[in-house]
Amino acid sequence: MRNKILKYQLAAVLAIFSTALISAQTESLTLSSAIEIALEYNYGIRISESDVEITGINNNWGTAGRYPGIGFDASSINTYNFNDSRSTNRLRAGVGLDWSIFDGFRVNFTKEKLEGLEELSRGRLGVVVETTIEDVIMAYYNVLLQRENLKVIETVMTLSKDRYDYETVRYNFGGTVTYNVLQAKNVYLNDKALFMTQEVRVRISIRNLNFLLGIDPAVMWNFEDPFEPDTTRYVLSDLSAKMTANNQTLTNQYTNLQLQKKEIDLKKSALYPSLSLSTGLDENLGSEQFIGSTDALSTYGNLRLSWDIYSGGTRRRAIEVEKINEEIANVEIEQMEHALMNELLNLYDFYSIRVALLDVANESIEAAELNMSIADEKFRSGAISSFEYRDIQLIYLTSALRRLEAIYNLIGSRTSLTRLTGGFLMENTSAESG
Repeated sequence: MRNKILKYQLAAVLAIFSTALISAQTESLTLSSAIEIALEYNYGIRISESDVEITGINNNWGTAGRYPGIGFDASSINTYNFNDSRSTNRLRAGVGLDWSIFDGFRVNFTKEKLEGLEELSRGRLGVVVETTIEDVIMAYYNVLLQRENLKVIETVMTLSKDRYDYETVRYNFGGTVTYNVLQAKNVYLNDKALFMTQEVRVRISIRNLNFLLGIDPAVMWNFEDPFEPDTTRYVLSDLSAKMTANNQTLTNQYTNLQLQKKEIDLKKSALYPSLSLSTGLDENLGSEQFIGSTDALSTYGNLRLSWDIYSGGTRRRAIEVEKINEEIANVEIEQMEHALMNELLNLYDFYSIRVALLDVANESIEAAELNMSIADEKFRSGAISSFEYRDIQLIYLTSALRRLEAIYNLIGSRTSLTRLTGGFLMENTSAESG
C-alpha cells in the first residue's frame, strides 16, 4: 500500500508538472530570483526609492542656505501731469545679491539635519526592503505549501476513485450492494471538490506572489526550490547581539534621535545675532516732456546686523519643548528595544517549538502511511468497513496537511528571526560587495 501511495503522489507531481509545461508563459522561478525581481519591481520599494531620491536632492548646501541669492528686477513708471500737460516715463532695472553671512550656525545645523533626513529615508527604505523580502519568502513558500497540499489531496482523491471503481466492479459481479457504491461515490466526489478548491488556492497564491513581485498576475512559474525547512539551531545570545547591532527599525530610531538633537541646535541658533550682506547695481532711464532724457547708474553695498534681544521668552520655550521631545525620543528607543527583545524571545520560542512539532508531524505521517497500507489490505479482505477505511484516509490526510503546515510555520519563524536580526540587509550588502 505504501508503494501505491508513493505511486499516486508521483502521478500527482507529474500531472502538475505537465500542466505547467502547457502554459506558454511558464518560466523557472527560484526563491533568490523572486527576491531579485521584487527588489526591482515591487511597488513599495519603488516608492521608497523615490523618497530617498527626493531627500538626496534636498540634501545640499543650497537648500540649507549657504549660498547667496541673486535676483533681477525691472519696472516701468509712467505719469501724466494734467496741470502742465507734461508726461514722464521712467524705466528702472537692477541686479541684487542678498547673502546671509552669519545666522547663528543655522546653515550648518540645517545641512546636518538634511543629511539625517536622507539617512532616515534610506533606513526606511531598508525596512521596506526587509518587509518585502520576508513577504516574498512567505508568499513563495505559500505557493509551495498549496501545491504540496494539492498533491496530498490528489493522493487521497485517487485512493477514493480507486475505491469507487473497486466497489463498482464488485457491484457488477454481485459482490456488494448499491449503498456501498453510492457511499464510495459520495466520498470520491467530496474529495474531488476538495481537490478543485485547492487548485484555486494554488492559482490565488501565485497571483499574490506576482503582486509582491510587481509583475503581471497572469504569469505562471515553475517553482524550483524544494519545500524543505532549515532546522539549524540558534543561540539566543547571538540573536540578541545581532538584533541590537543590525535591526533597521531600531537604527532608524537612533537616527530620529539625532535629528531631534539637531532641532534643539536650530532653535538655539535663534539666540544669536545675524549678519547679512546686500549688494547690487541699479540703472534708471527716464524721459520727461520739455526736459529730455536722463540716465543714472548706481551701485550699492550694505551690511545689516540684527539681533532679537527679547521676544517674550518664545525662543527659550521653543528650546525647552525640543528638549522634552528629545527625552520622548529616548523613551521611545527604550520602549522599542524592550518590544524588540520581547518579539525576539517569542520568535525564538516559536522557532524552537516548531522544530519539535515538525519532528512530531514527521512521525505522525509515517504512522499514518503505515496505517493506510494496512487498512487497504483489510478493506479489500473485508476485515474493516468502508467507514473505518474512510476514517483512516482522513487521518492520513490530516497528518499530511499538518506536516506541510508545520514546515511552512517553521520557515515563517526562521524568516521572521532573520528579518528581526537584520539578516536580509546584511546578506544584500555582502552580495553587493562581492
